[in-house]
Amino acid sequence: MDPIHRYGDVSVVAGDDLVATVELHRPPNNHFDLALIASLADAFEAIDREGELRAIVLCAEGKHFCAGADFGGRDDGVAGGPRHLYEEAVRLFAARTPVVAAVQGAAIGGGLGLAMAADFRVASPEARFAANFARLGFHHGFGLTVTLPAVVGQQRALELLYTGRRVPGEEALRIGLCDRLAPAPELRAQAHALAAEIAGSAPLAVRSIRETMRGDLAERVRAALVRERAEQERLNRTDDFREGVRATAERREPRFSGR
Repeated sequence: MDPIHRYGDVSVVAGDDLVATVELHRPPNNHFDLALIASLADAFEAIDREGELRAIVLCAEGKHFCAGADFGGRDDGVAGGPRHLYEEAVRLFAARTPVVAAVQGAAIGGGLGLAMAADFRVASPEARFAANFARLGFHHGFGLTVTLPAVVGQQRALELLYTGRRVPGEEALRIGLCDRLAPAPELRAQAHALAAEIAGSAPLAVRSIRETMRGDLAERVRAALVRERAEQERLNRTDDFREGVRATAERREPRFSGR
């Protein structure tokens, strides 16, 4: 693989220590749509295919890691086809190279789902994680049905999904939502250090262990997405969803009617 490669708004830099830095380039919020998730999946699959790099640092340019889906109406965005977006998302879970996410700022909604697709998360104290779907008036997605309980436990996952509350970095470390905490200026370096530790282990053994431990994760996520997608499509037609999106844009508390 070339030292630097681009896949749409995603760049890949190959390091001498066998670690790839994969970066999203949609600052400041790095909202995703079908095109961005497809580009990210293309990057992961290219790294798998080349076989030279042994770990990935997933990071993002700008203030936030990922503030969720793009509701602004890109032609290839969520509004244009969540089914296809989730098909692309499954490719991330099926990738074979271990991933360490470096999370600064917000990992919100689908952005939390993206962070949870990684094997590990290194966050800054200022980071905030939120499964804010219920605050928008619709159902969670991006496979969080599978990934969130596996990391924080069923009861904690229910609390986070029902309330949509924001979890700061220190609490995220305490409840297992992130694995390491690093000061913001050192965030990428520490995420890279963890990835380099992984890359320093025997690659066949790491891949074998990962396949055993993650098992059929991609297929479980694929199955969960059927329900998640159907419920999102149903709730997207409600007054509550329209109110949730409007209230978020207007930075006020939503006034849900149950319709």
